[in-house]
Amino acid sequence: MSDVQKRVVTIPEIATVVEVKDEIQDVKTFYLKFDNPEVDANFKIKSGQFVMLTVFGYGESAISLPPSPENDRFHLSVRKVGKVTDALHNLVAGDKVGIRGPFGNGFPFEEIKGKNIIYVAGGIGLIPLRSSIVHVLQNRKDFGRIIVLLGARTPDDLMYQNDIEEWLKIEGFECYVTVDQKTEGWKGETGYVNSLIEKANVPVENTVAFVCGPPVMFNSVIGDLMSRGLKDDCIISTLERHMKCGIGKCQHCAIGRTLVCTDGPVYTYKQIKTLGEVI
Repeated sequence: MSDVQKRVVTIPEIATVVEVKDEIQDVKTFYLKFDNPEVDANFKIKSGQFVMLTVFGYGESAISLPPSPENDRFHLSVRKVGKVTDALHNLVAGDKVGIRGPFGNGFPFEEIKGKNIIYVAGGIGLIPLRSSIVHVLQNRKDFGRIIVLLGARTPDDLMYQNDIEEWLKIEGFECYVTVDQKTEGWKGETGYVNSLIEKANVPVENTVAFVCGPPVMFNSVIGDLMSRGLKDDCIISTLERHMKCGIGKCQHCAIGRTLVCTDGPVYTYKQIKTLGEVI
């Protein structure tokens, strides 16, 4: 491991907020650039990993990584849910934050080449999945069918609306969108996201599914996928826990015999089932 990588892992590296974009209610995307050019050039991630973000004077919080590992601006999409994220939402371009990481095992990439890939996201569940979706699209020829099923409470609650508009135009890339409650002007599907599984005729053979969203949505989608014949070790998700160190020392994110910050946050549903009622 290089000195740069060691510094990124062990102490916060200073990064400047370059741009702030409003996404949906209580969610903003922060585009960042490391102040140290060497760190900025060598900061590498895997889809599904996370960083520890410091808002100086307020604390540190674990944040999912939505950018693709290749050719994508470094950014974090963050929902305002507590002291640290409230303070983050008050930052503007030019302000400084600290970044440690990246941490965690990440989504598989090489292992799923040649397979059909299904992504199912509910609400802000699209944030951790975006990285893998973009990465797979950047390597489209290496995969079979790529199907993205997106759901949100209303059209205004759809994350990454610019990305969705682009995805809907890509030939050979299947993107379906639905909302629980339509609003004036909405011309798309209405219903829960699991209703899209049948519409998309989701394949089972040689298929891997990535699922992220609130518990009710997650359990419903898992049930529908498995009823079609998808095996539990072919369904992948992330676990969210209050991670305080990111390196397995504080044990704060322990669930039974696993530490989410080091063993996860990515798990197959087969693994999740052995951990008890965690979703």
